[in-house]
Amino acid sequence: MTGSSADFSRSVQAGTFIKTVSPHVVEILGTTALDFGVLDAEHAPFDRVALDLMMMAGRAARLPLFVRVADYEASTILSTLDLGAAGLVVPHVDSAEQAELIVSRARYKGGVRGFSSSPRAAGYGTMTYKQAQEAGDQTLVMCQIESVEGLANVESIAAVPGVGGLFVGRADLALSMGEEGSRSPAVLEATARIVRAALAAGKIAAMFVANAAERDEFAAQGVTWFVIGSDQSLLRQGAQSVAVSGNRSHG
Repeated sequence: MTGSSADFSRSVQAGTFIKTVSPHVVEILGTTALDFGVLDAEHAPFDRVALDLMMMAGRAARLPLFVRVADYEASTILSTLDLGAAGLVVPHVDSAEQAELIVSRARYKGGVRGFSSSPRAAGYGTMTYKQAQEAGDQTLVMCQIESVEGLANVESIAAVPGVGGLFVGRADLALSMGEEGSRSPAVLEATARIVRAALAAGKIAAMFVANAAERDEFAAQGVTWFVIGSDQSLLRQGAQSVAVSGNRSHG
């Protein structure tokens, strides 16, 4: 794996959310067998400077980094991709029209993404005009489905050209549906519908899972792109596994 050129067509890919603003986290994850990381700029404190530093670490560690963006404003998408992101995970996509707008902002050809040969994504001026555009238009765009409205429109969202995959956001989907949790029968049924829609459209079915057991459960349904836990949960689990039980209370 190098930079953003990793092959995401393999049967199953596994990564994790990165929520800690530290290039050392990326460097450490790069020593593992994980296929990618997802910088969570929606829920963690990543500004543009922090994202730039993390992307630099990703290149050095040979770990492709995606970004879950906070919004899909043209400036957000442009700057994120210019920094060298392997792709985008875009939250709260509720309609085909939104998906079309997102793809347009992420693409040069047929889109409205502004061009510069100077950023990391264009090799700091070492790529030709054509090479930089072709490379940029290969970045993966994941639409996160996490509302009743998005669920109702999921088949049309999946059909939008340029949408590379559908990412199931079960937690917010449960909230939107008025369910108690991400494993309620209704949410699991909705998850299966999203997966079917992605696969029927020839797109990647992706989702967040808490652990390897859930990964295997949903892989059996055709999900091939998994974000498993986060740097925070992995650190906590690792620390807890070596702790001497009962020595410290958490009041």
